[in-house]
Amino acid sequence: MTTHPRWPYAELDTAAHQATPFHQFVLKVHGRCNLDCSYCYLYQGADHGWRDRPARTPEATMLRTAHRIAEHVRAHRLDGIRVELHGGEPLLTGPDPVLAYTRAVRQAVPADCHVTATVQTNGTRLTAAALERLAAAGIRVGLSLDGGRGAHNARRVDRAGRPAWPAARAAALRLTAHPQTYAGILCTIDLGADPLDVYRSLLELGPPGVDFLLPHANWAHPPPGLAPSSPGRYRPRPTPYGDWLVAVFDAWWDEGRLRTRVRLFQEIAALLLGAPSGAEAVGLSPLAAVVVETDGSIDQVDSLRSAYAGASRTGLDVFRHSFDQALRHPGVAARQLGEQGLADECRACPVGKVCGGGNYVHRYAPGSGFLHPSVYCADLERLIRHVAHRLNRTVRGST
Repeated sequence: MTTHPRWPYAELDTAAHQATPFHQFVLKVHGRCNLDCSYCYLYQGADHGWRDRPARTPEATMLRTAHRIAEHVRAHRLDGIRVELHGGEPLLTGPDPVLAYTRAVRQAVPADCHVTATVQTNGTRLTAAALERLAAAGIRVGLSLDGGRGAHNARRVDRAGRPAWPAARAAALRLTAHPQTYAGILCTIDLGADPLDVYRSLLELGPPGVDFLLPHANWAHPPPGLAPSSPGRYRPRPTPYGDWLVAVFDAWWDEGRLRTRVRLFQEIAALLLGAPSGAEAVGLSPLAAVVVETDGSIDQVDSLRSAYAGASRTGLDVFRHSFDQALRHPGVAARQLGEQGLADECRACPVGKVCGGGNYVHRYAPGSGFLHPSVYCADLERLIRHVAHRLNRTVRGST
């Protein structure tokens, strides 16, 4: 049985919570993966719950999930939602399950609700035929890579130890021929890789956008390259991840035309200029995403599994519960509180409203829970202050 930390599970009153409906539904198509990445928090971490769930999502579960999504859309009169097809590797058995799940949702929701569908893949099963079918169905494709060269992806291997890079590179090149289908690249930061080499190598793959992700870590399990610490003793400390991102930001910003979107940088710049956030990595906008596992379980986002075993579970499922019931779960409610859900240190911080406490899972400390600054606090402040400085210089130069 999972033992949850004090905050938010024992200390947050969800009865008074003004919930924001879900707009993003992460639907697990396949619960297994053909890769054996050394840093994978899902299959290499402490949470082994995936072993107890079906490898593939049954048709009945897809249909029931689609019904629940349509129920939520009607209840909240949503005119658009995002459906993210995930795994494991969602294309492990080909595109048919992805196409079927997307079709079920689109047929279930009201005709005036637009469904934007994206499949997130490691690229190794994205054949030319599969891509053609996904493109024809209006399903966008995002790639997960550690960079645009084989050396950057050395940790991404299959279960026989063979590199995934050749097939992933072929997938990226195929996507360049389908720009309307190419959703972009997710890239987890590796301090051992030169930031400018990673950035420029990714540009060579022609993505419309890149999202750089901080490795999932917390106060019990610090990020690679950072010494163990504890909440309350996070300053001063080195900022290797902030420095890495600053180097990439300058290269991106100095291009002038900003031909490739970099989501983290755009989010920070928009927040500094007063716009609301649209990503969970920074800002205070309420989280509006929910996960449905292969067995129909309604879960919080997968990244929580890097905190402790069972952290993502809500105890709800699409067969017995609505998504409105999931909105009342303490873990979901906590991520919709905005500034009220931040630690005192974050509320007092000059960049707190931009940082937003960072990614929720990066705030975790055993026992006390998630009411702490991010383990990447210093790195985020370093990046945000640098972006603010560059913005200020640009504005002054134009007046």
